[in-house]
Amino acid sequence: MRRSMIAGLAAGMSFLAINAAQAVEIDYWQYVFDTRVQAMDQLIANFEEANPDITVNHQTFPYADYQTRVVAANVAGQGPDVVQLFYGWLDNFIAGELIQPLDPAVFPTEDIEGEFFPIVSAMERDGQYWGLPTAVRSLALFYNKNIFEEAGLDPESPPQTLDELLAAAEATVQRDGGGNITRVGIAMGMAGQDHQWWREGLIRQFGGQPYSDDGTQVTYNDEAGIAATTWQADLYRGDAPVTQIGFMDEPQAAFRAGMAAMTIDGTFRLGAFSEITDFEWGVTELPANDEGVRSNYASYFANAIGVRAEGEELEAAQKFLAYISSPEAMEIWLEVVGELPARQDVALTEENLADPIYGPFLAGLEYAQTTIFVDEAAQRQVAIDMETRISLQGQEPADSLAQAAQEEQAILDAFYSR
Repeated sequence: MRRSMIAGLAAGMSFLAINAAQAVEIDYWQYVFDTRVQAMDQLIANFEEANPDITVNHQTFPYADYQTRVVAANVAGQGPDVVQLFYGWLDNFIAGELIQPLDPAVFPTEDIEGEFFPIVSAMERDGQYWGLPTAVRSLALFYNKNIFEEAGLDPESPPQTLDELLAAAEATVQRDGGGNITRVGIAMGMAGQDHQWWREGLIRQFGGQPYSDDGTQVTYNDEAGIAATTWQADLYRGDAPVTQIGFMDEPQAAFRAGMAAMTIDGTFRLGAFSEITDFEWGVTELPANDEGVRSNYASYFANAIGVRAEGEELEAAQKFLAYISSPEAMEIWLEVVGELPARQDVALTEENLADPIYGPFLAGLEYAQTTIFVDEAAQRQVAIDMETRISLQGQEPADSLAQAAQEEQAILDAFYSR
């Protein structure tokens, strides 16, 4: 009896050892954003259930520290096997040898370009794809229906033109006895999504183009760029501004608190805004110009395979990347996060197109532009600094724009000279 028990224990331990040897662990990294973390936890649970021999360790980091942590980990030889990155970081991640190109035998180029929205091409360099998105996003105008009704505006007829947006902002802004703004007509700030609205929306609507076709030259410092920048700046400067830069720190915070009648933001904000219970809100496309021209900005976070993944870990990372960019994953992401599926057939369903929330964002994808950043953080900072000079230092929009163009051109020149 004793011998039989010992033999049984030995066999069990041997079985566990074999399974432990067969199990593969991979690390997935992304930045902290509550709904994105929740969605990824759900996807990982589904993936591990279907692949019991693979364990995915999910690690998250604050957005401000995220890129630094990825770099530091790779220097220490401990980088993630699958890593999330903003499409605008791609060149920095390639130059830093943080990721590896996708194997076309596993991720065929013709499938990627035939099934995903065309903006996925921002992840391609010299014929190689370096990552795939789960979701894509565009911009839209969020508005507070309760404030609209209070101001005598039709809550079911949001602004469709820039003139109507200005009129709605003027009707909904509130001031105290001293003239200080206590509720903004539209929450704004280049640190949010307004730098995208300015760059790919307003500049194009005023007849300009932010960059040359090859992306190497800043082209917004012209009459169209000055007109677009001045129009946007006039919302927060002058004798009767309808907004205040830095109001409640963040545009989305002001809107969530019911202290902003409108704000421009992306699909990624839908998950957070769905928690609002104090008022009813709606979504509409970004306003058109006087000629009916609309323009938008589309972006996405992609997932790539870390440069250090090889052997069994590489195979597991490829399986995981294939799953989190699958139709099933995209439908879960849409439900939890609110971002639109990156595959066209998953996104462009009759139900989604008719949805009062998703519909305006999907419509925006049809005329959206995707800026090819060489250093997204630095280029965004140029726009923030431009706005600061106008709003706090009283610099004229044309002068601040000229300085911004010079600063951003230096960033492009430094990159393309390498």
